[in-house]
Amino acid sequence: MSFDLVFFGGTGDLTWRKLMPALFQAFRHGKLPGGGRILAVARDEMSDERYREWLKERFREVEGPKRPSDEEFERFAALVHYRRMDLSQPEHYQRLKEWLATAQAETVVLYLATSPHLFTQICEQLGAAGLNEPRVRIVLEKPLGHDLASAQQINRVVRSVFREEQAFRIDHYLGKPSVQNLMALRFGNALFEPLWRRESIANIQITLAESLGVGTRGPFYDGTGALRDMIQNHALQLLTMIAMEPPSTNDADAIRDEKLKVLRSLKPFSAESVARDVVRGQYRAGTVDGKAVVSYLDEGKIPADSQTETFVALRTEVQNWRWAGVPFYLRTGKRLAARDAQIVVNFRPCRTRSFRAPARPTAWSSSCSPRTGWSCTCWRPRAVPMVRRWRRSLWTWTSTRPLPPTGWRLRATAAGRDRGRLNLFVRSDEQEQAWRWVEPILDAWRLDSGGPRAYSAGSWGPPAASALVARDGFAWAEEH
Repeated sequence: MSFDLVFFGGTGDLTWRKLMPALFQAFRHGKLPGGGRILAVARDEMSDERYREWLKERFREVEGPKRPSDEEFERFAALVHYRRMDLSQPEHYQRLKEWLATAQAETVVLYLATSPHLFTQICEQLGAAGLNEPRVRIVLEKPLGHDLASAQQINRVVRSVFREEQAFRIDHYLGKPSVQNLMALRFGNALFEPLWRRESIANIQITLAESLGVGTRGPFYDGTGALRDMIQNHALQLLTMIAMEPPSTNDADAIRDEKLKVLRSLKPFSAESVARDVVRGQYRAGTVDGKAVVSYLDEGKIPADSQTETFVALRTEVQNWRWAGVPFYLRTGKRLAARDAQIVVNFRPCRTRSFRAPARPTAWSSSCSPRTGWSCTCWRPRAVPMVRRWRRSLWTWTSTRPLPPTGWRLRATAAGRDRGRLNLFVRSDEQEQAWRWVEPILDAWRLDSGGPRAYSAGSWGPPAASALVARDGFAWAEEH
């Protein structure tokens, strides 16, 4: 099917670091719908050829195996075009409309890879230019807003111009294979479904850890922080997938209805519970992968008195019948000991005098990044000879493989015919409810003069994060 994909912010970091390399991978693997054109728009004055040269230089920074050869890039670049565009000028939107009319693609995807504060202006201008017809889809990158009020304002404008089914709010974790498989694993397997409740599960942990620092994103990150950047969207989306009830159908809205119910069931925060159940931190100089790295405050363009958190750990509960009393621990951070994105479900121990209690609980875990797969860790007595794989008093079965690209999967879905795949994107009421839940944390932090706790780069965050889990008699997965 033919498509036109337009990147607003065509010379920005997001486009050349993430979006274009992801699209190239789709092109390389034959996953990009045929008959398409890719248009980058920005304020700079450039020809198609000059933009392609500029993009080729940026592609040299892509990690080795994902870097195109000259021949591959030439074939991919033939799809890429560039137009200068001032986002405040109505006549520039008319020129865009005329360019799109030259091909009459079946689907037009307008990808807002700009700062969120420009989203409302762009959408209003698109509506005024008539660029909201049924074949048009609008893709919005996170973070969608800075708080609940700004998110609601963006959504009001988006809904005034586009129908909800035309709006694709991207959350990259929803495109990961291990996350897509969660529903089938939970609801389609008699081994797991009967155990997925408070009677069998002691706690659930979600970790989104990065070993990298803020890099060139310093100014953006300092105005965002880990709570907005990772918890409000990615971590909460994973929580909803692991805690939701089975949807009545596989329809996208039926799935998103169940996710919304989970978000509405999250235990609300007060100033007192934020102080007790939320830990924020900021990395200091340390060692990561054997290399010395600087403090967050010494990263480029970070204010010396910055109070922005680069680490968050929190405890919450889903207050419904299935999960009442089960703690959910969410954790994310930069410059941690390893890059790791995983969900760990720790089961309750069996109370029996027949065997010595295991040192590590029976657990199920799903790895999202950098590898994808799942594992079950079960206790067994040493005397059993039939278990083929031994690890102290534990038996572990794992299935892992290199993580395939996910960004292109979401973008190809947005460009494809299958609107049923909207469950891979976030609905506006989900997104607003997530903001509603995290806002008391932001409010409490504004009044807290203590600021984030320091932690050494290359560690697993401030010691208070371990104490948060230990208070309930548990430990983070890597601490067992």
